[in-house]
Amino acid sequence: MKYYIVDAFTREPFGGNPAGVVLLDGGFPDERLMQLIAAELRYSETVFVQQQGYDEFTMRYFTPASEVDLCGHATIAAFHLLHVKGMLRDDWPIVNHTLAGDLMVSVTPQVMMQMAPPQVLDKSVDAARLHRIMSPGDESTGWPDLPIDIISTGLPDIILPVGSLEALNALSPDMEALTELSRELAVVGVHAYVTTGDGFTAHVRNFAPLYNVPEESATGTANAALTHYLSRHGMITSPADCRFLQGEAMRRPSIVSTTLRDDGSIWVGGESVILAHGDLMV
Repeated sequence: MKYYIVDAFTREPFGGNPAGVVLLDGGFPDERLMQLIAAELRYSETVFVQQQGYDEFTMRYFTPASEVDLCGHATIAAFHLLHVKGMLRDDWPIVNHTLAGDLMVSVTPQVMMQMAPPQVLDKSVDAARLHRIMSPGDESTGWPDLPIDIISTGLPDIILPVGSLEALNALSPDMEALTELSRELAVVGVHAYVTTGDGFTAHVRNFAPLYNVPEESATGTANAALTHYLSRHGMITSPADCRFLQGEAMRRPSIVSTTLRDDGSIWVGGESVILAHGDLMV
C-alpha cells in the first residue's frame, strides 16, 4: 500500500487541511489495520481508496479514533491525487461509493464532490448551554438571535451563528464539555460561522473533540451543511456559489467552495497540494 499526505482546500503547501490518502492494490484491509494506520498518520482523517475503474471508486474514512461515513476534505485530497496520477478521466462523471451513499464527483476545473442530501435533524440544542461551552467564562460574547440547527450532508454538525469575527476568533471551547454534548446529540461537533461581507460567504471554525479533532482547518461536510442552513433561513437562494474561509485561527487558511444547485443538491470543492508519499510496510 502507498500512502500520501495531501493538503486540501489550498494552493499553498502547509495550508488547508491535511489528509492521509492510502491507495489500495485490491480489497480493503482489516478494519483494525486501517484504524491503526489512521492513528499512526495522526491526521484528522485518513481515506482508503479502492478503484473499480476510471469512473468508479469506493472510499472509507478513519479518524485517529474511529471510522466515519464521509469526509469532505479527504475526498477532495484523494481525487486531486488520483487526477494528478492519471487514474481518472477529465470531465467524466465519477461515482464515489461511501458509507454516506453513492456520490458524484467532478474533477474539472477543480475537484467538486456531491454531498449527501441535506437533513435537518429533529433535535433541540440548549443554546445557553452551548454558548457557555463555546465561550466559557466570557459573558460578553454577543450571540446573534439566529437559529441553531443540527444538519447533516453526510455527517451531522451543530451550526452555530456567532455575532462578530472578533467573537469567532475568540472562541475557546471547553473540550470536555463539548465532547459530552456531542455524544449526547450524536453529532460530530460544532461548526461556528459569522458573515462579514468581505467577499467570503462566511468565516468559520469547526470543533470536533469527540473524534479527537479539537479544531479542523477545513471541513467539506460541515460547510455543505452550512450552505443548506443559509438557504433554509433565506440568507442565500439557489443557484448559489459560496466561499468559506476556515483555519485562520490555526494559521492554516483554507478556502472551501460550495455550490447550491437548482435541484437542491450541494457540491463542495477546492484545490489541493501533494506534500509527501511513502510505502506502508504492512
